[in-house]
Amino acid sequence: MKTKLKAFFQRFFNYIKRNPKKSAIVAILLIVYYFSLPRTLFEEPYSTVIESSDGELLAAKIARDGQWRFPAKDSVPDKFKKCIVYFEDEHFYYHPGFNPVAMFKAFQQNRSAGKVVRGGSTLTQQVIRLSRKNKKRTYFEKGIEMILATRLELRYSKEKILELYAAHAPFGGNVVGLEMASWRYFGVQSHQLSWAESATLAVLPNAPSLIYPGKNQIKLLRKRNGLLLKLYNEKIIDKLTYQLSITEPLPQKPYLVPQIAPHLLQRVAKTDEGKRIKTTIDVSLQNRVNQIATQYYNQYKQNEVHNLAVIVIDIQNRNIISYVGNSPTDKDHDKDVDVIGAPRSTGSILKPLLFASMLDEGEILPNTLVADIPTQISGYTPENFNHSFDGAVPAQRALSRSLNIPAVLMLQEHGVNNFYELLQKFKLKNINKHPDHYGLSLILGGAESNLWDLCRTYANLSSTINYFNASDGKYRTKEFTELNYVSGFEQDYGEESYQKTILGAGSIFLTYNAMKEVNRPEGDEAWKFYDSSLELAWKTGTSFGNRDAWAIGTNSRYVVGVWVGNANGEGRPELTGVGSAAPILFDVFNLLPRKKWFQTPLNDLQYADVCALSGHLAQDDCTKIRQLVPRKGMKTSVCAYHKLVHLDKTEQYRVNSSCESVDNIVSKKWFVLPPVMEWYYKSLHIDYKPLPPFRDDCQQNQQASMDFIYPKTNSKIYLVKDFNSKIQPVILKVAHSNKEAKLYWYVDNVYKGTTQTFHEMQIEAETGIHYITVEDEYGNDIRRKIEIIKD
Repeated sequence: MKTKLKAFFQRFFNYIKRNPKKSAIVAILLIVYYFSLPRTLFEEPYSTVIESSDGELLAAKIARDGQWRFPAKDSVPDKFKKCIVYFEDEHFYYHPGFNPVAMFKAFQQNRSAGKVVRGGSTLTQQVIRLSRKNKKRTYFEKGIEMILATRLELRYSKEKILELYAAHAPFGGNVVGLEMASWRYFGVQSHQLSWAESATLAVLPNAPSLIYPGKNQIKLLRKRNGLLLKLYNEKIIDKLTYQLSITEPLPQKPYLVPQIAPHLLQRVAKTDEGKRIKTTIDVSLQNRVNQIATQYYNQYKQNEVHNLAVIVIDIQNRNIISYVGNSPTDKDHDKDVDVIGAPRSTGSILKPLLFASMLDEGEILPNTLVADIPTQISGYTPENFNHSFDGAVPAQRALSRSLNIPAVLMLQEHGVNNFYELLQKFKLKNINKHPDHYGLSLILGGAESNLWDLCRTYANLSSTINYFNASDGKYRTKEFTELNYVSGFEQDYGEESYQKTILGAGSIFLTYNAMKEVNRPEGDEAWKFYDSSLELAWKTGTSFGNRDAWAIGTNSRYVVGVWVGNANGEGRPELTGVGSAAPILFDVFNLLPRKKWFQTPLNDLQYADVCALSGHLAQDDCTKIRQLVPRKGMKTSVCAYHKLVHLDKTEQYRVNSSCESVDNIVSKKWFVLPPVMEWYYKSLHIDYKPLPPFRDDCQQNQQASMDFIYPKTNSKIYLVKDFNSKIQPVILKVAHSNKEAKLYWYVDNVYKGTTQTFHEMQIEAETGIHYITVEDEYGNDIRRKIEIIKD
């Protein structure tokens, strides 16, 4: 047909050339004709639609004009195509946009009836009418439609015109377009429609009011079956198909549009409103994670915890394969809030990043002892979750148990500014204030981040190990990339390099090994959720006031992130990362295929002799073990806790040459902790042996072995009032290696008292600077300067 039209216009142009006087008028008419059809036929807003990775509808958002109008697909299903052509326009593939015979017959019928009973419009003309907002049906309007229809035929193919019709035809109520009608009335996509369903939808645009449930069923059935009979007579369908089709029921109650991933739809609508986006979501996994979310929501709401979020990431390509932005709660509890992108207090979830950074910088080794003692730094007093102290604890044990005091002391050593800069490299966008604003509380939830950024960080770290091993020791310059939810998107990981992107693979691997620890006797004991056959690096976090519960885990293929709490920030006493978020984490991981643990990145690690007790590089007096450490770990300090001590033959007392013959002295290596660390450490480690005391005849050579537990150097102590408005005294504490030793206490050189066994002294002092002196019975003393401030 288009070939014939082009031939006609070619002859027409030849005629104009032979008659130049008429060319100006004709040229104007041709220009008007050419520009008569708008470049964009339809300006209507579309619904935002998201589909799973295999094309299933996940969710849709109604268009801005209140219509359910899905964006057109690239093709119209063959069944509907045949149905609509045989019902509306049998000669569709042969006419130039209008059908003169059909129009003449319609004119005769309308004239005889005295009203419009038949339109005679082709599908092309109907597309034009729809684009012109169904203007009043007059013969003049009919003429305009006919002219524009021919222009439309010149611009588009017949298939494209069918696509335009299918996308914009009315199907009753606020349902526009074939794709939405398929879901609304039959609960399937258009390519899944049967012949009977396709025929039902084909007759609706002609009379959309027939679709209302419980009404006009006989008329609708007659129209549908009439079309099916026509298809049978035209040998489009066979007899059996026809017989089965006419027995199919008509649609009754409209189907609801699926809302399998409503919060991902919100995220998509912010940047791609009115578009159809095929996502990376695995619909089967999404449905099962939704079930888990519903199960735990019904459980947690009994404790007035109403919101939770879960995200699952495929590390290989950073694709999001499940996205649950909130629990199935109600409007009173912020059901529409997408918590995955919401900034929340981080709790302890950043601790692994600090541990990895310190390993990477050669500041610690995995088992380096870190102090866990009462600590006050510039007025800041961190506490462990269980309000106890270990004295000293291996760094990776402190991480797996999520101890707060060791984390704060590690951050102090590493530097808040350095750690802040690392978090900026990870693009944790909500941590955006000056480092001084956060201080040491940065590691304990003093900052806010969101589930998206945190899970992206862990996915990028995991991928760093995977690629390093796969490429024999190389990194990628753009390894730390954004997460993706658009199907078919190819990530740009940059070029290969021997320079690490942010952290080295070895440090990340050792951090993950620490996060794999099973026995975590902290609070509710996380180990009870652990499946021994599931190798997983995971970390929980609980924010101050029990407002946020976090759990993030990773293996070599997947990252799962979970947040539980109330979107309005209300805390609940029983809300913790290990008790509330961890169970969801493990249930989700149990849905995923089991994967092997990360391969050891040997090219970024090396073996070293490490002290078995202190975790430092071993010295001659240490009991040594061989351990993999980061390459920079070789610059860490050598063990300072092992000393060579001299004992008498009974090994019960220390001696020296002034009180014992050199031939009788027994020399042994001894593990000795500083007094305050020792005070708490020995109560938890029955194998720890304090240094023996000096024999009486050697006492004059004894050295000081005591230290302040509280206060620390240059402390500012704020005195508070009790409920009776009485100012509370200051309680000073000291640890001594000899528990039987007597200590004498002085404040500003004024004697205050003596203690033995438990060395605590209660003092009352005025506002200002004071000097505390403590002396033991052997003449050793320690001093501390403090400032007391009354509220």
